[in-house]
Amino acid sequence: MLERTLRKDRTEVTFVLPADCPPGPVSVVGDFNGWVPGVHTLERRTDGKRAVTLTLPSERVHSFRYLAAGDYWFNDESAGDREGPNSRLHT
Repeated sequence: MLERTLRKDRTEVTFVLPADCPPGPVSVVGDFNGWVPGVHTLERRTDGKRAVTLTLPSERVHSFRYLAAGDYWFNDESAGDREGPNSRLHT
């Protein structure tokens, strides 16, 4: 699930996943971090879900995927848009 907060010239995007599905550490990987795993790892929130918030430029399109333990790549179905194997996020 994606949560968005619009600011003047940027968008704060929170990437949210259930507590343990998939199990183990998960990071969001995309063109905004050079596709480097582990840079933006989701952390547990008080509601039990895991999340990480990034500040991205507004009015752009970003490609991303999640990477979980065991080299398990998966998409965010709530993104609503795909390009090839990647989810796409419109800010």
